[in-house]
Amino acid sequence: MHISNQGILVILFIGLVAGWLAGKIVRGTGFGLIGDILVGIAGALVANLLLPKLGIHIGTGVIREIINAAIGAVILLLVVRLVRTGGRF
Repeated sequence: MHISNQGILVILFIGLVAGWLAGKIVRGTGFGLIGDILVGIAGALVANLLLPKLGIHIGTGVIREIINAAIGAVILLLVVRLVRTGGRF
């Protein structure tokens, strides 16, 4: 698999936007630039596993990827919050 430099920049941009958006939705304090990118990328992986199995297909292109990654990042942040607080939100 070969990813060009432009592809890496797109992945990082989508991860950053999705991580920031998920932090705002979940009302967290944020994880900083690198943390938001990592949460966004991990959220994109979660969303790419879950959403097609649920039959959810949203839009096309970069906007779809940002929305999917944000949904996955929100799910990820809620699970992390649930584990950290011992089952309470």
